Amino acid sequence: MKATVEPSLVERFDEGEKEKKKKRRSNRRSKQNSASSVNEIPMVSSECSGNSKTTRPTHVTASSSNSLSKQQGVNVSAPNEEGLSRASNVSFISMPPMHINEQVDPADLQNIQTNDGGTFSKSSSEPTDCRVPSGIYTNKDLFSSSQTGVCVQRSFYSSHWSLDAIEKALEKGDVFKALFRVNAYNRLEAYCKIDGVPIDVLINGIPAQNRAVEGDTVAIKIDPLPLWTKMKGSNGTCNINASVVEGGNLLTAGDEVFCNMSKGKGKVEWDNESGQYRSCPGQNKGEADNYGTPYRSCAFPEDRYCCEDNASHNSTPHIDSFGLVNHDGLDGWHDFLNTSFSNGQNEVINAVERMCSMVNSYPSKRPTGRVVAILERSLRRETVVGHLNVRQWISYRDMNRKDAKKNKNLVSEDEYVQLTPTDAKFPKLILLVRDLPDFLKKRLQSGDLTVEMDLVAAQIDDWVEESPFPQAHILHVFGRGGEIQPQLDAILFQNAICLSEFSPEALSCLPPVPWEVPVKEFNTRMDLRNMCIFTIDPSTAIDLDDALSVEKLPNGNYRVGVHIADVSYFVLPDTALDQEAKSRSTSVYMLQRKLPMLPPLFTEDIGSLNPGVDRLAISMFLDINHAGDVVDRWIGRTVIHSCCKLSYEHAQDIIDDVIDIENSNVMGPYYPKVHGRFEWPDIITSVRSLHKISKVLKDKRFNAGALRLESSKVVLLFDEHGIPYDSMLSERKESNFLVEEFMLLANRTAAEVICRAYPDGALLRRHPEPNMRKLREFEAFCLKHGLELDTSSSGLIHQSLEQIREKLKGDSTLYDILINYATKPMQLASYFCSGDLKDNENDWGHYALAVPYYTHFTSPLRRYPDIVVHRTLLATIEAEELYLKHQKKFLVNKKEDVQKRCFTGINVDKNAAESSEGREAFSAAALKHKVPCSELLVDIAAYCNERKIASRNVKDSCDKLYMWVLLKKKELLLSEARILGLGPRFMSIYIQKLAIERRIYYDEVEGLTVEWLDVTSTLVLSMCPNKRGFRRGSPGKWRAFDEVACLSCPYDLKKSMDDSKECDAAKVGDGIAAMNRENGSKSDNSETDTEPAVFPLTVRLLSTIPVVLHAVGGDDGPLDIGVRLYMSSYFK
Repeated sequence: MKATVEPSLVERFDEGEKEKKKKRRSNRRSKQNSASSVNEIPMVSSECSGNSKTTRPTHVTASSSNSLSKQQGVNVSAPNEEGLSRASNVSFISMPPMHINEQVDPADLQNIQTNDGGTFSKSSSEPTDCRVPSGIYTNKDLFSSSQTGVCVQRSFYSSHWSLDAIEKALEKGDVFKALFRVNAYNRLEAYCKIDGVPIDVLINGIPAQNRAVEGDTVAIKIDPLPLWTKMKGSNGTCNINASVVEGGNLLTAGDEVFCNMSKGKGKVEWDNESGQYRSCPGQNKGEADNYGTPYRSCAFPEDRYCCEDNASHNSTPHIDSFGLVNHDGLDGWHDFLNTSFSNGQNEVINAVERMCSMVNSYPSKRPTGRVVAILERSLRRETVVGHLNVRQWISYRDMNRKDAKKNKNLVSEDEYVQLTPTDAKFPKLILLVRDLPDFLKKRLQSGDLTVEMDLVAAQIDDWVEESPFPQAHILHVFGRGGEIQPQLDAILFQNAICLSEFSPEALSCLPPVPWEVPVKEFNTRMDLRNMCIFTIDPSTAIDLDDALSVEKLPNGNYRVGVHIADVSYFVLPDTALDQEAKSRSTSVYMLQRKLPMLPPLFTEDIGSLNPGVDRLAISMFLDINHAGDVVDRWIGRTVIHSCCKLSYEHAQDIIDDVIDIENSNVMGPYYPKVHGRFEWPDIITSVRSLHKISKVLKDKRFNAGALRLESSKVVLLFDEHGIPYDSMLSERKESNFLVEEFMLLANRTAAEVICRAYPDGALLRRHPEPNMRKLREFEAFCLKHGLELDTSSSGLIHQSLEQIREKLKGDSTLYDILINYATKPMQLASYFCSGDLKDNENDWGHYALAVPYYTHFTSPLRRYPDIVVHRTLLATIEAEELYLKHQKKFLVNKKEDVQKRCFTGINVDKNAAESSEGREAFSAAALKHKVPCSELLVDIAAYCNERKIASRNVKDSCDKLYMWVLLKKKELLLSEARILGLGPRFMSIYIQKLAIERRIYYDEVEGLTVEWLDVTSTLVLSMCPNKRGFRRGSPGKWRAFDEVACLSCPYDLKKSMDDSKECDAAKVGDGIAAMNRENGSKSDNSETDTEPAVFPLTVRLLSTIPVVLHAVGGDDGPLDIGVRLYMSSYFK
């Protein structure tokens, strides 16, 4: 009986499953039918409304009141005479950026639901209609004009909350203020970091992002706990490709492999820092399941993962347009978020603490949320750079030429073109043709397709609820995207870097040249001109703002002098020069050019600690014993006379005994001149003493828990015209670390002094703890490959990495990979005002340096925060002098001793600092030196943080640009790569030669078969020349073979290598172009030593494979570096 019953149960179960599937298919068909009729989203156009005039959007400001104001909607329009929208009045939502090797297939794309239940299509990457998007869009491929009965206005986004509602919600802890960051490799994903919460909040989906853009400060509401996604590495099946963190980097322990073709429910694509792809607000579960279409991006470097949602619930919650769950079983989760987490406690705890409790209690869950208001608009809205999509507009114009002739105008007032930003974090923009500059309009009318090659800058004007795209206007046209100068101009524009000359008012603040130290300064400063002081800088440095000295004391200790240019003597507060420096905030470095914070006349002459001349400085003398402890110190203003300008190479030669005291009398022209009464033996002795002390300080610092993540850096070599011709790997040497140790010590000392003197008014620098989720993923990656990593503290991470270094001594590439990944969990350090965090002193510390106080003091020629710190430090010295004068006056007839250096010494007199006389002295000194108050210092810190990030972006972008130029010149570059992530669709690789990460996609490639061995995580790629395929459900062919592999014939390869002995370039088959061999290059010969692999290609994790690199983009899109497999086969 049992044997007969069980099959019947199985049959009934199977029948039930079939019925469910039929119902689901029926529901999907009904949804499509309803979408084409009831839920259609017609575009409100001039034909529909009967009014061709459009109002220019108001300019968007960055004020919070404007950001929170209700967006002006679009009037609902009546249908035309037939009651229909024109078929041409159709537009599509922007597709995410595509991978360079991918061809978009409409059959692969799905629908996204609007807030009102309608849909707009993702089946095309470009709008087919070029009419102004004043209202809503319809997919003309899905909805014919004959089906449209009325023009119904719908919203794509929820309305932003009012200012009053936000303020109340922030006070109650119902919403959080956070910075909005977008995943550059999947714009559908964004992240918000809430201060105090160890995990960032995922804002998943365009509706949930609610018109916020990169860099906005937003108010977010956290989703109920059941809607939180799974944290990567939690239980569940996940593609091995999903285990790649930040561009295919890390493989999480416990991850299993499945075919990431999005088969079945819940299998979705997800990118960077995210868990499963959850439903966007406005989607039900069925639609969310269909919203997992994979796509590929193209950027530096790629970040993209795939994951499978295995969560199961007894019922499916519906998510309304505001992202709230309308399900009785989930109502309690809202109470859970808004009440105390601890059972048995009635008091309401802090909202951040509540969030932390939930995150810690559910470590496998990733918080998700949605944007409810934009508090501050990002300045990046005003500097969007990209390419115009002219072909789309010309195609539209040709289709509607008859209508245009009737209107006697080829350019209608309500037409638009689209701008695709080079930064994939930003959405595509809509530009009204009538508002384009005249010269651009003329080029459009003439059908000039070269307009698409130009880089243009635009500013976002408005983004209403009824439009999927923001509206913008053109600000500037830079020129051809394939040329260096337009790219550099665009980089500087994007980051709002000041390019103007210094004003005459600012220059008038400087003394005339030649300049000499005024006589009165010798009366108020310590004269150090007879001390052996010298600078150690890069060989190309011309702005010297730090110098060193050392002398051995009778007790065996060393007195190290750190001498910093006294910039605050020349840059007085509130002067034109000070305002200029504050506005620029930092010097900007661009490989071939520097944009200084202060005038070159000052940074290279008057303020620079050049050898052989008297200069003003602020000096620190630190008495250091043999254990590396500072046992005494003195800080004050001085006059110095540097005797020598050493480069790092000179100092390294001394450390390596290349030059010594015996042969120092015979110094060649390579070595610099020694000025004054000192000679080379004095310099050599000092450098060796400093090196000895620096090693002690370094060991002491790391034993105290410091962390250093150091790996090889790529250095580009330039010719006389400023064009890169080769690259090489470079590592820092002992001379670099020598200077670094003393600069770190001086910065720590300055921070300690000013925060004790002005606990509410010190400009400090903090480095928060790393992102714990990423850190756990990195730990899991190491564990998976047999590498032990302890992440419980910065010091233990450093110790673990040092042990791994020894273990991988023969594999420097893998160690560089590990160090590269170890930096990814690290957060950015930032400036802050001590008074702004006076209730959270535990947050003042610097994680990597493992110190409680830190600031920037040693580079005032190129950083404005250092100037502020100088003023605060000088105010502390002044207060100390005032207090001591006061005390001596009243204690003149008493036997009590007055402690010297009571505010700046090792042992601070707290009683003196807290006394009424001490407070009066601090106030008077702060007033004299114009130390900023706490409120002003908060703004200075925030602005300096912004400018420092912008400067860093410029440097990184310039590095990528010149690397792209190098590859463009070489055409193709051969290199070896290591496999970091592996799966059935793509592999993630690391190319050490350029220190970059890339991906190679090999699924759906014509002539290539893929065999993925799940059990052993092994990939086998075979060449099948006769294979012809089509994407399922699509008329488009598979990707071409040469998009994935660069194929060479063994015979041609051997012949070309033989010929290369007599010529400077070699051709490797038909696919390898001429490769330059510049004379004088310092790079290695790994390129010529790289041999192609053969089919079938069998690879595993961390395997080494040959690849071919080439430049992508420029005139036709964003710059990128493409990569293909380098293979050899007779079947060409």
